[in-house]
Amino acid sequence: MRPLLRTLSCLLLLAVLAICVVLYFIARPNLPAYTPAQSLLYLDQWSEADRQAYYFTPQGTEVKGLPYGWFTALELPFSTNHFAAPEQLGRFGFLLSPDQQPSAQNPGNLPVGFTSHVNAGDGQRYLDITCAACHTGELRFNGTAIRIDGGSAQHVLPSTVPTLRGGSFGQALVASLAATYYLPWKFDRFAKQVLGDGYSAASKAQLRTALKASLGRFLRAAWNDTHRGLYPTQEGPGRTDAFGRIANATFGDGISPSNYRPGNAPVDYPQLWDIWTFAWVQWNGSAQQPMARNIGEALGVGATLALFDEHGQPLAGADRYPSSVRLEDLYQLETTLQRLRPPAWPEAVLGKVDLARAAQGRALFDQHCAQCHVPAVSEQGGRPVAQLNMIPTSVIGTDSTAADNIADNRYDVSALQWDPAELNQLGVTPKVEKPDLHNVSVAMALAWVTAFVEQRAYRDAGTAPARQSEMNGFGLPIGVRELRAYKARPLAGVWATPPYLHNGSVPTLYQLLSPQTERDQTFYRGTFEFDPRHMGYRTDKFPGGFFYDTRLIGNHNSGHEFRDGPQGRGVIGPLLQPQQRWALLEYLKVLGGPLEKHLP
Repeated sequence: MRPLLRTLSCLLLLAVLAICVVLYFIARPNLPAYTPAQSLLYLDQWSEADRQAYYFTPQGTEVKGLPYGWFTALELPFSTNHFAAPEQLGRFGFLLSPDQQPSAQNPGNLPVGFTSHVNAGDGQRYLDITCAACHTGELRFNGTAIRIDGGSAQHVLPSTVPTLRGGSFGQALVASLAATYYLPWKFDRFAKQVLGDGYSAASKAQLRTALKASLGRFLRAAWNDTHRGLYPTQEGPGRTDAFGRIANATFGDGISPSNYRPGNAPVDYPQLWDIWTFAWVQWNGSAQQPMARNIGEALGVGATLALFDEHGQPLAGADRYPSSVRLEDLYQLETTLQRLRPPAWPEAVLGKVDLARAAQGRALFDQHCAQCHVPAVSEQGGRPVAQLNMIPTSVIGTDSTAADNIADNRYDVSALQWDPAELNQLGVTPKVEKPDLHNVSVAMALAWVTAFVEQRAYRDAGTAPARQSEMNGFGLPIGVRELRAYKARPLAGVWATPPYLHNGSVPTLYQLLSPQTERDQTFYRGTFEFDPRHMGYRTDKFPGGFFYDTRLIGNHNSGHEFRDGPQGRGVIGPLLQPQQRWALLEYLKVLGGPLEKHLP
């Protein structure tokens, strides 16, 4: 009997210790402290009206059905302070203005990219996180925050996998939801704020039932992602495995658990200026049509999508596929971004440009960089089209996991009972004459889903064909490519987009021009503090920083090397001496900006 009691006592002690550890990291998440900038500098990238439209136009995401009023009413687990308070959300890396106040476009006083929309189906107002949340950057130097509109965010939004280090937005949000549900006094305050004049015993009970369902959705996602090991490479600030998450949500959650695939290839959020001129987008050049790309992005962030009816039967015909994506708003965002200019180096904050050295760098750029990074441009369909160079991973030598996953991963979508003949009428290219629906690539399967979603949304809105062609973007089809390659994009404004390579594995531009042996093997991410000399974020350890290990799959910092020896397999040019690297950096400060015309 005593051994059994000792065993039970040990198990109870372990359970108590586990609970204490969880509570500790809920109370003290491993996050950087939030310190508002002393001042905020907006660069001359577009008008203030365009900026505000970009920041707060909804796109139809619903964050697992989380109502906007709930989000703004939630409290921290061990405090009466609101979870959505600026000083709290700022710790996750979301962007705020010093002394920010509520406005007509942002009544909840939330960060960039947090807005709301009313769902036409149920009349509920939902939290809507837009593309601006992930594609707006910020650099800080000497107390001044430099806003980079269309740049790369450094927040910790997407993670759903609980870790002992804490620090992810999703993990903290679930902790607040759980505390609100299980602590009666906290739930009562929540109910009074959410229900307002409609507060009653009956409405409070209904709210509690709805909150339980919402909490369950978050917990199921966290459990599923964790016990299946879906995201083995931690994403950390500024990164997500976008294709992996969209595919797991659409084909794993939506169709069958057999479709889950490891999301082990986090990528940084790419900058958006001039993207409307690119013939193909995504890091691996896999997508063509702007509207289809934006629908896919909205689905990845949380727009709803129904593939089956309430009886588990696949939707068919005109019933396919209702979603919450907002096509008119996506079109507004796309056309607004066509006016976005690359950021120009702010000499008043970051220091004067050495124009003589920059001129030396221009010659080096023409010699070593222009062949890849200056694409051919032609006029097509009313826009300048840049045919970006796609560099095979075997040549560029950078971590190939993201490109390989898109080229290799296959999914069984046969449960949707698609008619192959109908698929070839969707406007998706290339056409597949005899598709094996048990074995479809991720890019093609997502293209077909997106095409159905697009058609349904246009049909529901009564959008005329000519207007559809305009909104889709220059009459482009939903093109698909599956290349083991990454695009070499133009480098205007590249100084403002650290860290570098598609997976953010090289912290500074100086290191990117250096051999791999001179690059940091490990460093810390999550700060906004900028190093204008090396052109990158600070890399040393700091409280709450994310430890980035380039030895992990998906994180490798190989390739794009300038070093002596035969070119190929990651070596793209000869060793650059330090003075040559400094000259190139000086030129990259002015490339594509107003200072370039002043070079001698």
